[in-house]
Amino acid sequence: MVAVYFLSALAIALMMLSFKQLSFTRGLMVLFIIIQWLFNGYVLLHAGETELSYFTYDPAGILFLGLLTLVSTAAVIQGFPYFTDRTNKRFSFYYAALTGLITAITGAYLANDITLVWILVEATTLTASVLIYSERTRHALEATWKYIFICSTGIALAYMGILFLSLSVKGSGMHGLSFDGLAAVAHKLDPVYLKIAFIFVLTGYSTKMELFPMHTVGIDANSVALPPVGALISTGLVNLGFLSIFRIYKALSDSPIFGWMNKVMILAGVLSVLVAAGYMLKAKHTKRMLAYSTLENMGLVAIAIGIGGIGYYAAFLLLVLHALTKSSLFFQVGQMGRVIGTFRLDDSGLYLKLFPTGAIALLIGTLAILAIPPSGLFVSEFLIIKALVAGKGWFVLILVLILLCCVLYAMSTRVLHLLFSLPRDRDDIVAAGTAGKWETISQFVFLLIVVGACFYQPPFLKDIINQIIAGLPNL
Repeated sequence: MVAVYFLSALAIALMMLSFKQLSFTRGLMVLFIIIQWLFNGYVLLHAGETELSYFTYDPAGILFLGLLTLVSTAAVIQGFPYFTDRTNKRFSFYYAALTGLITAITGAYLANDITLVWILVEATTLTASVLIYSERTRHALEATWKYIFICSTGIALAYMGILFLSLSVKGSGMHGLSFDGLAAVAHKLDPVYLKIAFIFVLTGYSTKMELFPMHTVGIDANSVALPPVGALISTGLVNLGFLSIFRIYKALSDSPIFGWMNKVMILAGVLSVLVAAGYMLKAKHTKRMLAYSTLENMGLVAIAIGIGGIGYYAAFLLLVLHALTKSSLFFQVGQMGRVIGTFRLDDSGLYLKLFPTGAIALLIGTLAILAIPPSGLFVSEFLIIKALVAGKGWFVLILVLILLCCVLYAMSTRVLHLLFSLPRDRDDIVAAGTAGKWETISQFVFLLIVVGACFYQPPFLKDIINQIIAGLPNL
């Protein structure tokens, strides 16, 4: 079935590029989303099985694939209003690249081989770059080249890490470079090679996870890409970057460098939150503000993994709820941009007056992403704080709490300005466009799930997260 899925996606993308008709292309995109749901269901029904030797339907792949399918469906629907000109044929490239990006991420989630993950991650760079350039502006071109260059550099660094892993397993009797195979021999491998490999892998895949030190690529990409694309980059691709790092981390958890890896993860996480807080305080662009928020949340995820214990559960819960919340915010900011006519904060304001339904969604989404109760993210961040207290990480705890206060202040004041205040450079504001109330449905549904998670986390979610983190040492 995995081969059928890939071939179907390829055929659909080729038809989109061949028959450049808007209604036909949209129909093909809907067909692909239906195939995505059917494949998602198939993977769920065949959990634990391996197909074509390189794709295993494990709990981590199932969890993130479900999130990707959900967010992708909303992203496709949210993207329809951006392409109404039937004479402009760029929509065919957009939808073909979107199909390719979702397919590549899906394959990478399910891949059980380190090299295959690397190949599919590179495929996401190529397809995402087409989507980033979809507006065809000078800023979009600049951001696209930056994305290609920095991501390619990151992929090269990740490849260096894979080479060092290959050197470390030489003579161990391991054939191939699967995650399970690496985990089986990790305890007897040279720690020097493993440390070098992990640093390269972490640095390389941080381009996708939007984690320090290669976080800048995601900031620029989200600033110019269409909001539905930004939603996918900040959720599906970010989760892919995390999973690529986490699988290596888990495979090496029985090696002599486990404690050292935790320190590296905590350091990368703290620096990510620090950078996010600093840039958030001077953010002047709504989509960049959301990108800095992603950096902050991924920093918390890295800290949670590094501290271990209940932090493992908190990290995955945060990733799930962040995907739903951040995608909702990107969708809503896209609608706000169409209504107000700009993404610049100084030129925006009175959104509650211009589009009340969207303003309410933006306010709820902001409260949710800032982990203010009753947001489910409050639970995940509380568990991270609990893990830091249990691990006696007092310095990290105090520093992170101070930085989170800065993020809370910076983002809340900017959103309140968008909702209630006059633009700084104008005496009044008039709607530059319109957005349909129906477009907010997916946002309210996602945010309802996030709020509900504050009070109740369904057993299937707890079970799948516990299956993912099973076997990791308790610190």
